[in-house]
Amino acid sequence: MKALVPSKPASVKTMPQETWILNGLLVTQDAKRRAIHSHLRIVDGRIAAITSKKPSKISKSATIIDAQGLVVLPGFVQAHVHLCQTLFRNQADDLELLDWLSKRIWVMEAAHTEETLHASALLGIHELLASGTTCILDMGTVRHTNAIYEAVKTSGIRASVGKCLMDHPETTPLGLREATRDALTEAVALHKKWHGTENDRIRVSYAPRFVISCTEKLLKEVALLSREQGALVHTHASENLKEIQMVKQMVNCENVEYLHQLGLTSENLVLAHCIWLKPNEKDILKKTGTHVVHCPSSNMKLASGFAHVPDLRKRGINVALGADGAPCNNNLNMFQEMRLAALIHKPSSGPKAMRAQEVLDMATRDGAKALGWFKDIGSIEVGKKADLIALDLNCPENVLPATLSRKPDPEAIASSIVYSTQPQHLRWTLVDGKTVYSKGKVHTIPTPALMKQVHEAQLKIARTLSRAKSSKVNS
Repeated sequence: MKALVPSKPASVKTMPQETWILNGLLVTQDAKRRAIHSHLRIVDGRIAAITSKKPSKISKSATIIDAQGLVVLPGFVQAHVHLCQTLFRNQADDLELLDWLSKRIWVMEAAHTEETLHASALLGIHELLASGTTCILDMGTVRHTNAIYEAVKTSGIRASVGKCLMDHPETTPLGLREATRDALTEAVALHKKWHGTENDRIRVSYAPRFVISCTEKLLKEVALLSREQGALVHTHASENLKEIQMVKQMVNCENVEYLHQLGLTSENLVLAHCIWLKPNEKDILKKTGTHVVHCPSSNMKLASGFAHVPDLRKRGINVALGADGAPCNNNLNMFQEMRLAALIHKPSSGPKAMRAQEVLDMATRDGAKALGWFKDIGSIEVGKKADLIALDLNCPENVLPATLSRKPDPEAIASSIVYSTQPQHLRWTLVDGKTVYSKGKVHTIPTPALMKQVHEAQLKIARTLSRAKSSKVNS
């Protein structure tokens, strides 16, 4: 007699999560930069259909979002952010870069605990989601990086995050310095733990702070890891003239030349700032496909200078946008970065130097390209993830021309977004098809609890700094 074999339990079929966004004016940011009156069908977080015909039947289980009167576009991608610094906003003003770092930022970063870093990250993410940014490339501090990933996980934002790497024995503060092997071992462990998690909403990059703070050994090993894993490398370059002088003294060449010699320049390298580049460095960036991030507010506030963005773009170098850290900005508002990016180059290069459409590209498509995420985000197209925002551009202070209701003009709409729009015009934010912000609230980060956490974290850091100062005086 044959033994009875228990039958396999029937597999449970989960119903696809379906959302319809109806009646919106879509600024697609696709290859043709179309602006169209259409309806969007989203299934399991991806755009399944774009149709001008209103659906006659919609599943009773589907979520319906009425976008009548709203402009729907891809969420903004900020390609250079420091969530670890958000807690220090308004505490490091009116300093140039190297003093800003050594006298304020590095001191406060070294005082972070896991709890204070988590609060800082949530504070930054709250502002980002409430102002239309759905994806970021973040450089953490040296320790407690898991706290940033946890904040990203619970908040719903899309992010590539890298532990900050600082190992140079002569140019880094003791409170942030690590042994080369310890720094790399932890960075690799973070990659193994977090990369591709949350349905690929979280990725891991490698983040050597800048040439000054890193040994050649560390930078070479980061280059090797990047090639082996296809991982992004995120660092600063040529931001400040004094920084460049130090780099020349240390390695006898320019920033980009040195990174190129070490094998770091590639489509997987993202360089923040790049203000003071020599022509041969620009040639290297073009040849290798290395990406640049323009941070206009930060560059002006730290008196660093003006990146030659029109020239970089003319050469075919991909340039994205970023707010940088809250203490050198002092906000994370992409609308401000777009407006400044469009305006500051006009006096020297002419009124058409940076058209509004180009700047909107930098904030969406080009940011997604820099982060290696363009297959999934950066434009509204079938198959891409539903990282979307909706703007009300029919307000007294920002009125779209009435003629656009009949025949949408992408250039005119881009002008309204870049020159006139502010966070108060944002109506909702979706990441992976999920509503993370609407009706003035970030649903994943309750504001009252956040502000209590932030207040406690700031006091904790202040006490740590006070004790360190007293100890130094007494010794």
